[in-house]
Amino acid sequence: MTISNVVIAIAMEAEATPFVNHLDLQPDTSFFPTETPFQAFRGKHNDCNLTVITNGKDEIHGTGVDNVGTVPASIATFLALQKMQASDPAHLLINAGTCGGFARKGASIGDVFLTTAVANHDRRIAIPDFTPYGIGRIDSTSVEQLASHFDYKLGVCTTGNSLDFHEVDTHHMLENDASVKDMEAAAIAWVAEMYSMPHFGVKVVTDIVDGDKPSHEEFMENLGTAAKSLQDALPKVIDYVCNKKHDEL
Repeated sequence: MTISNVVIAIAMEAEATPFVNHLDLQPDTSFFPTETPFQAFRGKHNDCNLTVITNGKDEIHGTGVDNVGTVPASIATFLALQKMQASDPAHLLINAGTCGGFARKGASIGDVFLTTAVANHDRRIAIPDFTPYGIGRIDSTSVEQLASHFDYKLGVCTTGNSLDFHEVDTHHMLENDASVKDMEAAAIAWVAEMYSMPHFGVKVVTDIVDGDKPSHEEFMENLGTAAKSLQDALPKVIDYVCNKKHDEL
């Protein structure tokens, strides 16, 4: 199958806006059920149909912040793929966004990583058979040629629902062989697997997880720069994947 219809799942508005504006993608207010906060932006780029979905803003708790984390990401992804399956099936799902990076794996601020796999580091279920379910490791679509073409880095993305982490998380992130850390990738990949949808992540490093600065401070300090880096990387990725077959990535 030739790739010509791509869904791009991005959690935060600040991460998505530069890319959406750069490609002049337009809001589709009818895409998601009105009860949800999720947003969709659609358009065409170089003969490739694009649908960007974001998690929207928190209305339930009245904070107005971005709906980050695994729950909104999984629901938004499920609804998007379900809607498109009926009439305009997607050929590829890309989870794009910012992440923490590990210096021990060669990560620096602004680096672009493509995922080789995803896993959870905070779903600790110490019961036989439930343990591997909790970790939930899922391999990404192979994108070694894409990574080599743009000199992007490759690695495992480990997912958890907290921005910070504790000693037990560190143990599990090491066990996952993580190069980067985020709050959505494993959930999005889980939904993609339901639909047998090829998927991978494009992650830009905002903070160094095993560095000496608090993650939340470094994240906020570098979010704008990382969003611009994502804006630069994503069109290149889209140009590369569109009109190729999955085994050519």
